[in-house]
Amino acid sequence: MILPGDFYRRPTLDVARDLIGKVLVYKSPQGAAAGAIVEVEAYIGEDDPACHAAAGLTERNAPLYGPPGRAYVYLNYGLHDMMNAVTEQHGQPAAVLIRALEPLEGLGLMRRRRAAAPWRTGKPPVVDHELCRGPGNLCRAMGITLADNRRRLSRGPLTIHDRGLAMGPIVWSPRVGIRVGTEHDWRATVQGHRSVSATRS
Repeated sequence: MILPGDFYRRPTLDVARDLIGKVLVYKSPQGAAAGAIVEVEAYIGEDDPACHAAAGLTERNAPLYGPPGRAYVYLNYGLHDMMNAVTEQHGQPAAVLIRALEPLEGLGLMRRRRAAAPWRTGKPPVVDHELCRGPGNLCRAMGITLADNRRRLSRGPLTIHDRGLAMGPIVWSPRVGIRVGTEHDWRATVQGHRSVSATRS
């Protein structure tokens, strides 16, 4: 079942928790790929210094203020696309960053996409459980790009499904890769899952 728009029209931490174990699916011209969500982070409002909305409404972060249940995809450091699911009510900027997946479908396609990254030249192939480990790697493996920004997540080609997967205990911890807002335990992960990205540094 594809998650309906109302799934996202809730408090962001509730959405973050409930996204664990759901399945992200992307159907591209090259083929379909899918993975179970095992790591997410919540970013909530203009008072959250780590949220893109901290600076107020801009052209770049406008999707955060828009309808819930849309994708917010942005380019990080000019290299990596990052995908978020917009949450809360329209006008209340918040989202859940999808940080890691357990690959389920289209692994061959994921391997080819990861291998094609210019920084992978001369390096050994990526092992399967690391194909979607980290938000930039996830988007590259899945084929998600800036062209998918603002897409509605309840209709193709980019959707999130409930397949009734049981992923194990959920652990809350500080968000990673940021220098502000680190006091919040707004990162949810599947305890001990090998596809979860790096610990906080």
